[in-house]
Amino acid sequence: MIILNEKEIQQLYKMEQAIIDIEQMLHHKHAGRIENPLRTVIEFPEEDGSVLYMPSADKHKELMTMKAVTIFPKNPSQGKPTTQGVILLSDAKNGEHLALLNASYLTRLRTGAMTGIATDRLALKDANTLTMIGTGAMAFEQALGVLAVRDIKTILLINPTIEKAYRFRDKLRDFGIDPSIEIEVLEDVSEAVKRAQIICCSTRSHDPVFNGEDIQPGTHVNGVGSYLPHMREVDFTFIQRATKIVVDDMHGTKEEAGELIHAAKQPDWSFDDIHGELIDLVTNKISHRENDEEITFFKSVGAAYYDMAVAIGVYDKALRSNVGTKVDIN
Repeated sequence: MIILNEKEIQQLYKMEQAIIDIEQMLHHKHAGRIENPLRTVIEFPEEDGSVLYMPSADKHKELMTMKAVTIFPKNPSQGKPTTQGVILLSDAKNGEHLALLNASYLTRLRTGAMTGIATDRLALKDANTLTMIGTGAMAFEQALGVLAVRDIKTILLINPTIEKAYRFRDKLRDFGIDPSIEIEVLEDVSEAVKRAQIICCSTRSHDPVFNGEDIQPGTHVNGVGSYLPHMREVDFTFIQRATKIVVDDMHGTKEEAGELIHAAKQPDWSFDDIHGELIDLVTNKISHRENDEEITFFKSVGAAYYDMAVAIGVYDKALRSNVGTKVDIN
């Protein structure tokens, strides 16, 4: 077995490759080669935390994974990361455990890659203004996912703690994004929403983070922060205005996507109004953006097969590069 830490994975595995690997996996799933049992979620309300256990298997590549991830938003005040996780990768032919991977970066990366895949098919081709609502742990790779598929000229940052937005701006600069991209920190959410052509919401909010009336025609919104039934990043007005709503996984959406669960309780919206899943976009089963006026929404709550795709991708790369610590657990 090899063990890969976060630094090793970050050096090995980037957004562009994650997008390729997830798209390939979705084609395998379309062919019926992916197994994805239900995940288990345990909540710790007193800490505003949760832990998720997520198994999956790729019968095409004969590999399987089990991911365990914890999300504790209060951790930064103790000098610990909000999200911590590991992925166990095993051989589906004989059960041998092949690798143990730090999953924190991979979780953020695969979520950003999913956003990139959806944005590429749903956003305006010439979209150049990105608004980030929430600049916490998940947001950075959200920005990278969009930057991988669109020629962004302006990034607008919104965060309740404005100092965190400025730190996020500096992190983007230090990462080495195109220096010609203008980055603005705003306090007026309405202004940031009205100026945007693409919006990424990466918050754990229990209440909508913008007014759906402020969304302009042609805007694409990605919602990745709310992943429990009581969380809502977008309001019902926005959901009603959205021409196409695409989700990462229908089962997970019905169980965990708070804003859509809330919408389904209203008299004039149901889950049948969802345009389709991300797999349907990738395999062209459903239409992409069809005109410049459509308002589109990609909702992601996560699913184990997305984690498996990037885990296999980084494992393959680690083997080729002879990276990682080999251990004997027998």
